[in-house]
Amino acid sequence: MCSIARALHLRLDDDLTLSTEARARRRKRVALREEARRLAADPKNRTELAALRDELDEITPPWPAD
Repeated sequence: MCSIARALHLRLDDDLTLSTEARARRRKRVALREEARRLAADPKNRTELAALRDELDEITPPWPAD
């Protein structure tokens, strides 16, 4: 009887750990999504990113031909 209770306790601990980890991953994804939306809504930031993309396009070597 004691081994069953212990096994159940371990199983519940594992489920709680997995649940906690999944919750943390969801929170991180939500936070990143919100940050991306906030940055995309900022016209100044979009202008700066466009300028950065143009600069990177100038220094990036061309893709190899297939």
